[in-house]
Amino acid sequence: MEQLEFFNVPSPCVGVCTVDTKGYCQGCMRKREERFNWLFFTPTQQLHIIKLCRQRYRRKMANAKQDDALQNEPSNPQQNLF
Repeated sequence: MEQLEFFNVPSPCVGVCTVDTKGYCQGCMRKREERFNWLFFTPTQQLHIIKLCRQRYRRKMANAKQDDALQNEPSNPQQNLF
């Protein structure tokens, strides 16, 4: 049984509608299906999608930090002996 929502869930769209290599919108991190069918989802489904978007964003930022750390690592041909 679904919980009743008394208010509409606003769309997470921020107006940056370009798709990354994984198929997620770079602005709101929704998949194509989630963007196109937003108005047809129940409020509970919409809130779940927003939760997924937050998780995707956090994962994307963590991967970006990890990539930056690897790129900034000095390339030393000699092994570290310590």
